[in-house]
This record gives sequence, C-alpha cells and structure tokens, in this order.
Amino acid sequence: MNGKFVLGGNSKVILFILLQVILMYNTMSSVISQVRLSLSQQAESGTLESTKRFFREQVLSYGCKTAIVSSIAKEYYKAVMELPKNQIFELCEDLWQSRYLEEAFIACNWAEFVHKQYTSDDIEVFERWVNNYVTNWATCDTLCNHAVGIFIKMHSTHIERLKIWAASPNRWVRRASAVTLIIPARKGLFLPDIFKIANQLLHDKDDMVQKGYGWMLKAASEAHQQEVFAFVMNHKATMPRTALRYAIEKMPQDLKKLAMAR
Repeated sequence: MNGKFVLGGNSKVILFILLQVILMYNTMSSVISQVRLSLSQQAESGTLESTKRFFREQVLSYGCKTAIVSSIAKEYYKAVMELPKNQIFELCEDLWQSRYLEEAFIACNWAEFVHKQYTSDDIEVFERWVNNYVTNWATCDTLCNHAVGIFIKMHSTHIERLKIWAASPNRWVRRASAVTLIIPARKGLFLPDIFKIANQLLHDKDDMVQKGYGWMLKAASEAHQQEVFAFVMNHKATMPRTALRYAIEKMPQDLKKLAMAR
C-alpha cells in the first residue's frame, strides 16, 4: 500500500454525477438569492404603497414596478434555462413559497417560458399552485392567463379539470377556471366549454369570480359575438350585473343597450 486512494471506473462516474448534482443545486440556490437581492434593490416605497391599493386583501410586495420585475425574470432565466423543466418548476415552487407578489410573477413567467416542454401530467403542478399559492387576482390571472392557458390549449382533455375548479370552495380556484380560457377564447377556441363554465359560475356571489367569467365571455365575444350575446340575453334576468357588463364590453352599442335593458 502506498497510501494513495484510487477510484475505480464506476466510482469516478458516481463522484462526477454527485459533483454535478451539488453544482446544480448550488446554482439554483444562488439564482434564487440573486433574484431576491435584485428585487430588494429595485424596491420603491411609492410603488409599494400604490401596489397595495390594488388589493382588498393584504399582500406581500417588495414594491417593484412591473416592467422591472419582467426584466429581472428574463435576465435570471438565462442562468437556469438549460435546466430540465422539473428543476425549473422546483425553482418556481421556491419563489411561490415566499408569498411575495413579485416572486410569484417571476415564477409565472418562468413556468410560461418552458411551455414547449409541457406534458400532460403538469396539470398536477399547476393545480397545486392554484390551490396553495394563488391568493389574489393578480397572481391568479398572471399564472392562468398564460402558463395554464397555454397548457390547456396544448392538452385540451384537461379542460374537464377546469370544470372541477369551477365548483371549488376557493374563490381564486373558481376564478382560475374562467381566466385560464381568456387567451384561447380570443382565438375562438373551446366555446362549448366556456359556456359550460359560465353556467357553473353564473350565480356566484363573489364579485372577483363574476368579473373572471364575465371577462372570459368578453374574450369569447371577439370571435363569437352573436353566440355570446345570445348567452347573455338568455341569462340576463339572473346574471349578476358585474358579469354582464364585463361580457358585453366589446359589443356594439345597440347590443349593449339590449343586454342592459331591464
């Protein structure tokens, strides 16, 4: 024995993999720390106060302008973009868990950036985020308008999951069931499902849900004006006025008058 420790072939491979894993997790942790430092450095007390006025509920916020948050999201995504989707989702989870508005927005952006890698089982991730982390209209809409909406367009069988969300006791999950379809609705997609969800939410007492499904109908009216108008006229006697006003917002004045008439 000469006192030297010599690794065999398999041991070298295991050590290499272990070092790569350590490096990866150090990189992931470092990126999240840098994101948070950048948000802290860009915080403005005036922006913080104006942000809070947009919400009825209490929100945690650094006080960063939206354009700055978007810039930070894009800049630091460059450091992680080569990671597999599941590891980027882990980073998103870490950001969501902080409960800070700006970190949630970055999580939503990163989740959207990997949309080409979406697989059918990602619905479980999105559903967990909606249930556990979405606590205001801004995080609901930012996540669902984009990442979840793109996912549903790619994996349309999961639109049935949205109908389950529409029956949730959680107001934000119910809103999510509608606002997920905003962008597909503008393209003329999923009209029967849109009407199904609107029917489920039709008499919801929560104004944030009413605004959500009214917005969905408004988006659908861009491609299917007559069909949405007929839906509104069929239900206007019991449809909350908040939802009705949203639904007809982009219609011609003569149709608006007919819809609003008592």
